[in-house]
Parts: sequence; structure tokens; C-alpha cells
Amino acid sequence: MQDYTALGKTIAALTEGETDTIALMATVACELHHSDARFDWTGFYRVTAPGVLKIGPYQGGRGCLVIPFERGVCGAAARTGEIQIVADVDAFPGHIACSSSTRSEIVLPVRDAAGALIGVLDIDSDQPDAFGQGDAEGLSRILADVFGRLEA
Repeated sequence: MQDYTALGKTIAALTEGETDTIALMATVACELHHSDARFDWTGFYRVTAPGVLKIGPYQGGRGCLVIPFERGVCGAAARTGEIQIVADVDAFPGHIACSSSTRSEIVLPVRDAAGALIGVLDIDSDQPDAFGQGDAEGLSRILADVFGRLEA
């Protein structure tokens, strides 16, 4: 199990004082991606228009460029505002296969200080059933600490 407390402290130190959303996303994606062997693709999709996510900073192979809120796991997280933990992506209705190696994923909404949705964090794994509630809680704390200080 990932030590999200220690990882959160590292990310907090690296991002202290930074207010640029893209710089924060790039740093968080990099640190998360290299912290856990389960993380095969780690990155952000940014809200760029109503109902539209576009790829942001990420680590791993190529990702999808545009994801509407109506499609896929990332769209579901953006549309509902709820964390999506998918043990088997092939069993998720409407899953968008950006990579054929993805077996499971977790997607978390990312919000600024005002609570506005600014994007989603998407982590894919080439292992089935790679994510659980502990991941959701640890990643949520990190996202709240980093992006919760951003003014709208």
C-alpha cells in the first residue's frame, strides 16, 4: 500500500507557494507516477469548456486528447463529482480505451478553493483491481492540499 502521508508531504514541499494550475498538475502527475509501480498512466484532464475535458500534464504513454463528460470513467467523475474506482475497465459501460494495456483505473475530481471543478486526476494500471478505498482517500487528501488553495 502506498504511503500517501509521506508522498503528500513531498508533494506539499515541492508545490509550496505555486499558484499556476498547470505547473501544479505537472508536478503532482510526475511525483505520483514515479511513486508506485501500479501507476501505468498518471495525469490530469482539465475542464476547458462546459462538459469538456482536455488532456493536461501526464506521465506514461499517450492519452486521449478530448473527453466529453458523457463518456468514459473520466467523464463520469467530472459529471457526477464522485471518485470512480474501476476494477475492470472492460466491464465499465462506455469506457474509452486510450491504451489497450489498461486493466483498472481510479479517477478523482479536482477542485479549486471555491469548490469549482477544474479537472480530474486519472490513474490507470495495467493490473486488474489495482485501486481501493485507501487510494481514494490518500489521493483525495493530496489533491485537496494542492489544488484546494487555488483561487478561482
